[in-house]
Amino acid sequence: MKIFTTIDEIRAWSNEHKRGGKTVGFVPTMGYLHRGHVSLIEASVEENNYTIVSIFVNPTQFGPNEDLDKYPRDITKDTETTKNAGVDVLFVPLVNEIYPKDYSTFVNVEEISDYLCGSTRLNHFKGVATVVTKLFNICNPTKAYFGQKDYQQAVVIQRMVRDLNMDLTVVVCPIVREADGLAMSSRNVYLSHEERAQSLSINISLKMASKLVDLGERNTVNLIEKVTSILEESDLISVEYVEVVDVKSLHRVDKIESRAVLAIAVKIGSTRLIDNIILEV
Repeated sequence: MKIFTTIDEIRAWSNEHKRGGKTVGFVPTMGYLHRGHVSLIEASVEENNYTIVSIFVNPTQFGPNEDLDKYPRDITKDTETTKNAGVDVLFVPLVNEIYPKDYSTFVNVEEISDYLCGSTRLNHFKGVATVVTKLFNICNPTKAYFGQKDYQQAVVIQRMVRDLNMDLTVVVCPIVREADGLAMSSRNVYLSHEERAQSLSINISLKMASKLVDLGERNTVNLIEKVTSILEESDLISVEYVEVVDVKSLHRVDKIESRAVLAIAVKIGSTRLIDNIILEV
């Protein structure tokens, strides 16, 4: 496995292989890799001739009071993980490589960035869209892989790729969960033992909503009330939002006609966690 830290290195490598008719898969990450990330890497390795993984903790997607400085990092472990997963190139740029001193250009995917997480994490998706655009331009992938856990992020990236006529395919892979149902996240490491136990309410509430839909419930107000009541039974959980939205537009829906996404964001102590489930009639 090669490790590159500069744009010139990774761009030259990727373009050489693309000119040779090879496909290049790309998995952008912020590091501290877990089994969810590995599932994305495995999908890329299976579907492409070569796979690039980037590790870059993107400062522009963090708000002023968020966890940029304490975001977990372990480049030694991440290097071993990517190597074992069959990655061909690990791209680990410094901040000034991606954002030079006089940097001033940003990408904003309007409207769908304002819902759900965008309603409280102002400018978060502008930072996400910007860094992903730059990484796509730098790495020139055939396919890029994202996880369903960050559902809104995946929708924002898909819209951006469509609107800007980017020449690649965005692949969204299923959520990977711990044995007890908690969605895998790098931020899970922040949870205390008691917080970790109470976090199970998230998946319990999602599965309950899915069961209610299977039993015939279509009214989203009722579903939201049921999910919220389960979450609020845990004294360490503070609910940020519980929403049922359209799978593409992310507009709120009052009634489930065919498919919708139930999305949750909570704070457990100081840790913010998100999760979702696709509800199908």
